[in-house]
This record gives sequence, structure tokens and C-alpha cells, in this order.
Amino acid sequence: MIYDISQEVFSCRVFPGDPRPTAEKPQQISRGDVCNLTAFSMCAHNGTHVDAPSHFIREGKTIDQMGLIPYVGPCFVARHEGDVTAADAEGILARAKSAGADRRILIGGRATVTLAAAQVFAAEGLLLLGNESQTVGPEDAPMAVHLALLGAEVTLLEGIVLAHIPEGRYFLSAAPLNLGGCDGAPCRAYLMTESAE
Repeated sequence: MIYDISQEVFSCRVFPGDPRPTAEKPQQISRGDVCNLTAFSMCAHNGTHVDAPSHFIREGKTIDQMGLIPYVGPCFVARHEGDVTAADAEGILARAKSAGADRRILIGGRATVTLAAAQVFAAEGLLLLGNESQTVGPEDAPMAVHLALLGAEVTLLEGIVLAHIPEGRYFLSAAPLNLGGCDGAPCRAYLMTESAE
């Protein structure tokens, strides 16, 4: 099975204060043009997207410097509601290790990663941490959590859709657009089960 875990871009959730995606149609067959053509504008952090270290770190890696390894490979989807504490993070890591997928972890549910949990995840050498919110940490104070994770080069996959995804091991593909010099990028994220054809 293949599960699309991306938001549709033009109707996506937007972090408070970020510009919304917009689109225009400079060419349309219905107006006599030779083809349909869409031009669009969006923030690198709209909808389903990844954060590179340079999002919060002055000399951090940009999205084009991250390579593809963090975004493609086995992952573990955990279910959680509320604040993710250090103890919760250790429990998620234990279940992910049991499943043989402890380098990429996605947290489904209305979960907020606390600084203590971020420090646990960072110390474990994760490649990627993902969640359903538009920011991995508290919406009103995201900086400390981002610094803890991005400072350890744990890339973040934010704004994913996991409402109908059971906890367990999957294969993740969430490669971002190769936007040179940017602090983040939109991506089309999806999960595959072992039996995907």
C-alpha cells in the first residue's frame, strides 16, 4: 500500500504569520491559449514541508546541502496526543528500535514535542523527525525545540497527515524540492508498506 501523507498546497494549513500559497493562470486553453499554465507563489514552510538547519541556525546547512538520505528510508509512525515528554520520546524510540526503524520517526496526533523530548531525539542521532503540526515544537515558542533538533542535524518534516495511519514501520519518501540556499522546502511525502507494489 502507498499512503499519501501530504497536504494539498493551496488549501493547506499555514503557520500563523506565514504567507499563504497563491496561484494564477497566465495561460488558459479556454481563453484561446495554446496550453494551460499555472504560476504560483508560496512560503518554503507552507503545507507539508521540511526544515533545514539554516531555518534557525545562521550558518546551518541549507536544503540543497542536506542530501536525500534523511528523507528516504525506513521510518516508524508513532501515535501520541498532547505534549511529548522525555519519557514519551524514550518510549517512542524503544518501539521504533523494536520495529527496526529508529532513524526516521513520524508522530501522528495532536502532539507537541517538548524541549526535553527534542533533546532525547537529538541524542539518539535521528535523521528525521516529523509531525502533523506546522511546527514541531510549541507554536507560540518554537525556537528552543528547533535549535535542539536542527543543531544536531535532525531534519524536520512538518505538516504531514497521519490521521488514518496506524502505528508501525513504513518506508518513507519525503524528498524536498532542491531549492538552493533555502532554509526549507515543500515536499510530497508518502509512506509505503512492505507489500507495496
